[in-house]
Amino acid sequence: MTQLPPKIPAEKVPAHVAVIMDGNGRWAKQRMQPRAFGHRAGVKSARKILRAAHKAGVRYLTVFAFSQENWKRPELEVRLLMKLFVSTLVREAQSLHKNSVRLRFIGDHGDFSAELREQMDKAVELTATNTGLQLQVAVGYGGQWDIVQAARRVAAAGREITAEALEAQLDTSGIPSPDLLIRTGGESRISNFLLWQLAYTELYFCDTLWPEFGDTEFSAALSWFADRERRFGRVAEQA
Repeated sequence: MTQLPPKIPAEKVPAHVAVIMDGNGRWAKQRMQPRAFGHRAGVKSARKILRAAHKAGVRYLTVFAFSQENWKRPELEVRLLMKLFVSTLVREAQSLHKNSVRLRFIGDHGDFSAELREQMDKAVELTATNTGLQLQVAVGYGGQWDIVQAARRVAAAGREITAEALEAQLDTSGIPSPDLLIRTGGESRISNFLLWQLAYTELYFCDTLWPEFGDTEFSAALSWFADRERRFGRVAEQA
Protein backbone atom coordinates (compact mmCIF):
# COMPACT_ATOMS: atom_id res chain seq x y z
CA MET A 1 0.00 0.00 0.00
CA THR A 2 1.38 3.40 -0.99
CA GLN A 3 1.62 5.83 1.92
CA LEU A 4 2.73 9.43 2.03
CA PRO A 5 6.01 9.62 3.99
CA PRO A 6 5.12 10.81 7.52
CA LYS A 7 7.52 13.77 7.39
CA ILE A 8 5.61 15.43 4.56
CA PRO A 9 2.84 17.74 5.81
CA ALA A 10 -0.26 17.96 3.64
CA GLU A 11 0.57 21.54 2.68
CA LYS A 12 3.91 20.33 1.26
CA VAL A 13 2.29 17.89 -1.16
CA PRO A 14 2.32 19.30 -4.72
CA ALA A 15 -1.17 20.04 -5.99
CA HIS A 16 -0.11 19.37 -9.58
CA VAL A 17 2.52 16.86 -10.68
CA ALA A 18 3.64 16.56 -14.30
CA VAL A 19 5.56 13.52 -15.52
CA ILE A 20 7.76 12.83 -18.54
CA MET A 21 7.64 9.03 -18.71
CA ASP A 22 11.01 8.29 -20.28
CA GLY A 23 12.89 5.02 -20.67
CA ASN A 24 10.39 2.46 -21.99
CA GLY A 25 12.46 1.62 -25.06
CA ARG A 26 15.75 1.31 -23.19
CA TRP A 27 14.11 -0.86 -20.54
CA ALA A 28 12.86 -3.22 -23.25
CA LYS A 29 16.25 -3.25 -24.99
CA GLN A 30 17.97 -4.28 -21.76
CA ARG A 31 15.71 -7.32 -21.77
CA MET A 32 16.25 -8.10 -25.45
CA GLN A 33 12.63 -7.26 -26.19
CA PRO A 34 10.99 -5.00 -28.80
CA ARG A 35 10.19 -1.42 -27.82
CA ALA A 36 6.47 -2.23 -27.74
CA PHE A 37 7.20 -4.50 -24.77
CA GLY A 38 8.53 -1.48 -22.89
CA HIS A 39 5.56 0.69 -23.80
CA ARG A 40 3.15 -1.92 -22.45
CA ALA A 41 5.16 -2.07 -19.22
CA GLY A 42 5.05 1.72 -19.11
CA VAL A 43 1.24 1.65 -19.05
CA LYS A 44 1.42 -0.44 -15.87
CA SER A 45 3.73 2.12 -14.27
CA ALA A 46 1.37 4.93 -15.20
CA ARG A 47 -1.44 3.06 -13.46
CA LYS A 48 0.70 2.69 -10.31
CA ILE A 49 1.63 6.37 -10.23
CA LEU A 50 -1.96 7.44 -10.73
CA ARG A 51 -2.93 5.46 -7.63
CA ALA A 52 0.07 6.76 -5.69
CA ALA A 53 -0.70 10.37 -6.62
CA HIS A 54 -4.31 9.95 -5.52
CA LYS A 55 -3.31 8.47 -2.17
CA ALA A 56 -0.75 11.21 -1.60
CA GLY A 57 -3.33 13.96 -2.08
CA VAL A 58 -2.19 15.23 -5.48
CA ARG A 59 -5.07 16.97 -7.22
CA TYR A 60 -3.76 17.15 -10.79
CA LEU A 61 -1.53 14.71 -12.66
CA THR A 62 -0.32 15.43 -16.20
CA VAL A 63 1.57 12.74 -18.11
CA PHE A 64 3.45 13.18 -21.39
CA ALA A 65 2.27 10.20 -23.43
CA PHE A 66 3.07 11.18 -27.02
CA SER A 67 4.81 14.33 -28.23
CA GLN A 68 4.53 15.97 -31.63
CA GLU A 69 8.15 14.97 -32.19
CA ASN A 70 7.25 11.31 -31.61
CA TRP A 71 5.61 11.26 -35.06
CA LYS A 72 9.20 11.08 -36.37
CA ARG A 73 9.70 7.64 -34.84
CA PRO A 74 9.62 4.50 -37.04
CA GLU A 75 6.18 4.03 -38.59
CA LEU A 76 5.69 0.61 -37.02
CA GLU A 77 6.40 1.92 -33.52
CA VAL A 78 3.96 4.80 -34.00
CA ARG A 79 1.24 2.41 -35.19
CA LEU A 80 1.83 0.17 -32.18
CA LEU A 81 1.71 3.16 -29.83
CA MET A 82 -1.60 4.29 -31.29
CA LYS A 83 -3.03 0.78 -31.02
CA LEU A 84 -1.86 0.56 -27.40
CA PHE A 85 -3.39 3.95 -26.68
CA VAL A 86 -6.81 2.86 -28.00
CA SER A 87 -6.78 -0.45 -26.14
CA THR A 88 -5.70 1.25 -22.91
CA LEU A 89 -8.49 3.81 -23.17
CA VAL A 90 -11.11 1.13 -23.72
CA ARG A 91 -9.77 -0.91 -20.81
CA GLU A 92 -9.16 1.88 -18.30
CA ALA A 93 -12.00 4.36 -18.84
CA GLN A 94 -14.49 2.57 -16.59
CA SER A 95 -11.90 2.12 -13.85
CA LEU A 96 -11.03 5.82 -13.93
CA HIS A 97 -14.70 6.69 -13.74
CA LYS A 98 -15.29 4.29 -10.84
CA ASN A 99 -12.49 6.01 -8.91
CA SER A 100 -13.88 9.49 -9.66
CA VAL A 101 -10.90 10.46 -11.84
CA ARG A 102 -11.63 13.19 -14.38
CA LEU A 103 -9.80 12.63 -17.66
CA ARG A 104 -8.69 15.30 -20.08
CA PHE A 105 -6.50 15.25 -23.19
CA ILE A 106 -4.25 18.10 -24.28
CA GLY A 107 -2.49 18.45 -27.62
CA ASP A 108 -3.18 18.51 -31.36
CA HIS A 109 -5.21 15.43 -32.25
CA GLY A 110 -5.86 16.23 -35.90
CA ASP A 111 -3.61 13.42 -37.14
CA PHE A 112 -5.14 10.76 -34.90
CA SER A 113 -7.43 8.13 -36.34
CA ALA A 114 -11.19 8.57 -36.14
CA GLU A 115 -11.35 5.51 -33.87
CA LEU A 116 -8.85 6.97 -31.43
CA ARG A 117 -10.54 10.38 -31.32
CA GLU A 118 -13.88 8.66 -30.71
CA GLN A 119 -12.50 6.68 -27.78
CA MET A 120 -10.90 9.83 -26.36
CA ASP A 121 -14.19 11.73 -26.59
CA LYS A 122 -16.08 8.87 -24.92
CA ALA A 123 -13.63 8.69 -22.03
CA VAL A 124 -13.72 12.46 -21.49
CA GLU A 125 -17.53 12.50 -21.56
CA LEU A 126 -17.76 9.54 -19.18
CA THR A 127 -15.56 11.20 -16.55
CA ALA A 128 -16.58 14.83 -17.11
CA THR A 129 -18.48 15.27 -13.83
CA ASN A 130 -16.02 13.40 -11.60
CA THR A 131 -14.61 15.38 -8.70
CA GLY A 132 -11.51 13.37 -7.79
CA LEU A 133 -8.00 13.61 -9.16
CA GLN A 134 -7.81 15.26 -12.59
CA LEU A 135 -5.65 13.36 -15.07
CA GLN A 136 -4.33 15.23 -18.11
CA VAL A 137 -2.83 13.07 -20.85
CA ALA A 138 -0.63 15.04 -23.24
CA VAL A 139 -0.83 13.36 -26.66
CA GLY A 140 0.22 14.98 -29.92
CA TYR A 141 1.40 17.74 -27.62
CA GLY A 142 4.23 20.24 -27.92
CA GLY A 143 4.90 23.24 -25.70
CA GLN A 144 5.83 25.50 -28.62
CA TRP A 145 2.66 24.47 -30.47
CA ASP A 146 0.59 25.25 -27.37
CA ILE A 147 1.96 28.79 -27.08
CA VAL A 148 1.57 29.48 -30.81
CA GLN A 149 -2.03 28.25 -30.97
CA ALA A 150 -2.86 30.31 -27.86
CA ALA A 151 -1.37 33.44 -29.45
CA ARG A 152 -3.36 32.83 -32.63
CA ARG A 153 -6.58 32.55 -30.64
CA VAL A 154 -5.89 35.81 -28.82
CA ALA A 155 -5.02 37.59 -32.07
CA ALA A 156 -8.10 36.20 -33.86
CA ALA A 157 -10.26 37.61 -31.07
CA GLY A 158 -8.67 41.03 -31.61
CA ARG A 159 -7.38 41.15 -28.06
CA GLU A 160 -4.08 42.49 -26.75
CA ILE A 161 -1.51 39.71 -26.30
CA THR A 162 -0.74 39.64 -22.59
CA ALA A 163 0.44 36.88 -20.29
CA GLU A 164 -3.05 36.55 -18.84
CA ALA A 165 -4.71 36.42 -22.26
CA LEU A 166 -2.26 33.79 -23.53
CA GLU A 167 -2.58 31.62 -20.46
CA ALA A 168 -6.36 31.58 -20.81
CA GLN A 169 -6.01 30.12 -24.31
CA LEU A 170 -3.44 27.41 -23.56
CA ASP A 171 -4.63 23.81 -23.83
CA THR A 172 -4.21 23.59 -20.06
CA SER A 173 -6.57 26.51 -19.39
CA GLY A 174 -8.32 26.09 -16.06
CA ILE A 175 -5.58 23.85 -14.64
CA PRO A 176 -2.97 25.30 -12.26
CA SER A 177 0.64 25.14 -13.42
CA PRO A 178 2.61 22.10 -12.19
CA ASP A 179 4.33 22.40 -8.84
CA LEU A 180 6.58 19.43 -9.56
CA LEU A 181 7.88 17.93 -12.80
CA ILE A 182 9.28 14.39 -12.66
CA ARG A 183 11.36 13.06 -15.53
CA THR A 184 12.57 9.48 -15.45
CA GLY A 185 15.21 7.79 -17.60
CA GLY A 186 18.30 9.83 -16.75
CA GLU A 187 17.79 12.78 -19.09
CA SER A 188 17.81 16.35 -17.74
CA ARG A 189 15.65 18.27 -20.20
CA ILE A 190 11.96 19.10 -20.58
CA SER A 191 11.67 18.14 -24.27
CA ASN A 192 9.12 20.75 -25.39
CA PHE A 193 6.68 19.80 -22.60
CA LEU A 194 4.53 22.51 -20.98
CA LEU A 195 7.06 25.25 -21.77
CA TRP A 196 4.88 28.09 -20.52
CA GLN A 197 3.45 26.21 -17.56
CA LEU A 198 6.81 25.07 -16.14
CA ALA A 199 8.12 28.60 -15.54
CA TYR A 200 8.28 28.13 -11.74
CA THR A 201 7.98 24.37 -11.48
CA GLU A 202 10.45 22.34 -9.41
CA LEU A 203 12.28 19.95 -11.75
CA TYR A 204 13.09 16.45 -10.50
CA PHE A 205 15.24 14.21 -12.70
CA CYS A 206 16.04 10.60 -11.85
CA ASP A 207 17.89 7.75 -13.56
CA THR A 208 15.13 5.18 -13.04
CA LEU A 209 13.62 3.96 -16.30
CA TRP A 210 9.87 4.52 -16.42
CA PRO A 211 8.76 0.85 -16.22
CA GLU A 212 10.71 0.58 -12.95
CA PHE A 213 9.34 3.82 -11.46
CA GLY A 214 6.92 2.86 -8.71
CA ASP A 215 5.58 3.86 -5.30
CA THR A 216 8.99 4.14 -3.64
CA GLU A 217 10.41 6.35 -6.40
CA PHE A 218 7.31 8.54 -6.42
CA SER A 219 7.50 9.01 -2.65
CA ALA A 220 11.16 9.98 -3.02
CA ALA A 221 10.20 12.67 -5.53
CA LEU A 222 7.54 14.01 -3.15
CA SER A 223 10.04 14.07 -0.29
CA TRP A 224 12.52 15.98 -2.46
CA PHE A 225 9.79 18.49 -3.36
CA ALA A 226 8.81 18.98 0.28
CA ASP A 227 12.36 20.12 1.07
CA ARG A 228 12.38 22.74 -1.66
CA GLU A 229 11.98 26.43 -0.79
CA ARG A 230 9.73 27.97 -3.42
CA ARG A 231 10.34 31.71 -3.66
CA PHE A 232 8.72 32.76 -6.95
CA GLY A 233 11.19 35.63 -7.31
CA ARG A 234 11.10 36.68 -3.66
CA VAL A 235 13.91 36.49 -1.09
CA ALA A 236 14.00 33.72 1.49
CA GLU A 237 12.56 35.88 4.29
CA GLN A 238 9.52 36.74 2.15
CA ALA A 239 8.96 33.12 1.13
